[in-house]
Amino acid sequence: MSTSAPAAAPVSAAASAAAAGSVSITPIFVRLKLSLLRNGLKGSSKRKFAYFGALAAALVVAFFATLGLALLRGHAHASAVVVLLAAVLALCWTFVPLFFPTGDETLDPSRLVMLPLRPRPLVRALLASSLVGVGPLFTLCLAAGSAIAVARGAAGAVAAVLAVPLLLLGCVALARAVATANVRLLTSRKGRDLALLSGLLIAVGAQVANLAGQRLFQTGGLEKLEPAAEVVRWLPPATAIGMVDSASEGSYGLAAVQLVITVAALGLLLWFWERSLTKLMVTPDGSTIAAAKQKKERAGGADGGARGVWSLLPDDRTGAAVQRSLRYIVRDPKTKAAWVSALAVGLIVPAANALQGQGSVYLACFASGMLGVQMYNQFGQDTSAFWMVAQTLSSTRDAFVELRARALALALVTVPYTAVVAAVTAALVGDWSGFPGALGMALALLGSMLCTGALASARFPYSIPTDGAFKNVAPGQGALAWMGIFGGLFASALICAPVIVLAIYFSTTDQQSLAWILLPLGIAWGTLAAWAGLRFAAPTVARRIPEILLAVSKG
Repeated sequence: MSTSAPAAAPVSAAASAAAAGSVSITPIFVRLKLSLLRNGLKGSSKRKFAYFGALAAALVVAFFATLGLALLRGHAHASAVVVLLAAVLALCWTFVPLFFPTGDETLDPSRLVMLPLRPRPLVRALLASSLVGVGPLFTLCLAAGSAIAVARGAAGAVAAVLAVPLLLLGCVALARAVATANVRLLTSRKGRDLALLSGLLIAVGAQVANLAGQRLFQTGGLEKLEPAAEVVRWLPPATAIGMVDSASEGSYGLAAVQLVITVAALGLLLWFWERSLTKLMVTPDGSTIAAAKQKKERAGGADGGARGVWSLLPDDRTGAAVQRSLRYIVRDPKTKAAWVSALAVGLIVPAANALQGQGSVYLACFASGMLGVQMYNQFGQDTSAFWMVAQTLSSTRDAFVELRARALALALVTVPYTAVVAAVTAALVGDWSGFPGALGMALALLGSMLCTGALASARFPYSIPTDGAFKNVAPGQGALAWMGIFGGLFASALICAPVIVLAIYFSTTDQQSLAWILLPLGIAWGTLAAWAGLRFAAPTVARRIPEILLAVSKG
C-alpha cells in the first residue's frame, strides 16, 4: 500500500477496528482504495490527463462493446460468442496483473503483514476494494452486455441478474488469488523481467488473435466457435454466462448445475486466496537468515555443489561457459528479451503463413535464422564483465574452447527448437515428406550462422548499454553492429548455398523422394561450418583481446 499520510490513516483505522473486533474493515479498505486513486492524481497534470483519458477511452469502448453484444440478441451463435468472451475476460484478469505488477500497488498484501488483520476479513475487504477502478467497470459492462445477448424470458432475466455479479466477482477473485500466490515474484527482479517482456507477449497475443479471427471468418463464420464454446461453457467463471443461456433455453437442470459450478469455483478461489494470504503473512521472505539458509540447503547443501541439470555438464571450462551463457538467457533482462523475441517470431511466422494457406515446410528455416543471430556479438552480451573472461584467454586454445562452449549453449536450445518448429510447420502445411529436407536445410543454416557469428564476434564486437530497455547498441557503434549482422547473414547464405541449391533441385524435379538426403547432409554441413568458423575466429579473439574488451565496455 501507499505510505502517504492520507493512506496511512485508513490503514491505522483498519488495524484499530480489527483489534477491537467490532467494526468491519471492508468500508475502510474501499475508502483506502479511493484515497490511493485520489492521491495518485495530485500534483501532476500528466497523471490526471492519462487517468481520465484512459477512463474515457475505456467507457467509450465499453459502451460500444456492450451495444454490440446486445445487438447479438437473437443471433444463432450469440451464446458461443459471449461464453468465449467471458473466458477471455477471465484469462486477461489472470495474467495482466502478472505482466503489470506496478499498475496497482494494492496487489501487494505483504505491505499489511505487520497489522493485526485476520485473513478472512482481509479477503472480504480486498475483494470489495478491488471492485473500485476502471478495469472492474469495463468488465461489468461486458458482463452485462453478454448477459443481455443471451437472456430470454423471465428465467433468463433472473439468471442474468445472478450471472453478471458472479462473473465480475470470479474474474476479480481469480486475479487477486493469482497475484497473492505470486506476490514474491511480482516484487522481485524476476517480476520486473516479466514486466519487461509483457509488451512482446501482448503483441504476439494480438497477432495470434488477429490471425485466428481472419481464419475464423474465412472458413465459415461464427459457427466455428460452437465446439469450443460447448467446452468453455462448463469452465468457470464462463459457466455464469452459460447458465443464462441454459435458463433461457428452458434447460433449468443444466442452469442449476452451472450455477453450482460457478458458486463452488468462486468459493474455492476465495479459500485459496485466504490460504495464500495466511502463508504470506506467516512465512519469512528470502531476506531473512532462516529463509536464506533453507534456500542454500535446497540448492546444494553445505558444499554448494552443482545439482540438477547443471550436473550433466562437464566439470571444466566448457561446462562453466555453457552454464554462464544459459544463465544469461534466464537472468539478464535484455538477453532474455532477445531470446523470447526470437523464439516467438521464429514460430509465429511459419505457423501464420501455414494457417493462411501460403506456407511451406521450408519456412522452418526462419526459426534457425532468428536464433542463429544470437551468436553474433557474443562478447558484447557480457558487457563490462567480459574483462573477467578475458583474464582466462591466454592462448588460441582458450579462445577456441570459450567460443565452442558459447556455440554449444546456443545449440542446446536452438537445435531442438528448430526440430519442433519444422514438425509444427510440416503438420500445419500437411507436407511430412518435406520435413527431413526442411530440417536438414534449417540445421545447415544454423551451423553457417554459428560460423559467421563467431567471426563477427571476433571482428565486430560492440557494447550493449545496460540502461534503457530499447538501447541495444552504444552510441557510435551502430556501423559495427550492422556490418557484423548483415555481413554475417549474407555470408551464411553463401556458406549453405550448396544445401539450398540441392533442396531447390529436389523440389523442382521428380527427385522429391530423395529429399531425405538433406537431413544428414544438413547436419554434417552445419557441424563442419560451425567447427570451421570457431577455428578461424579463435586466433583473432586471442590476438584482439584488448580491442574487444575496449569495444564491449564503452556502454
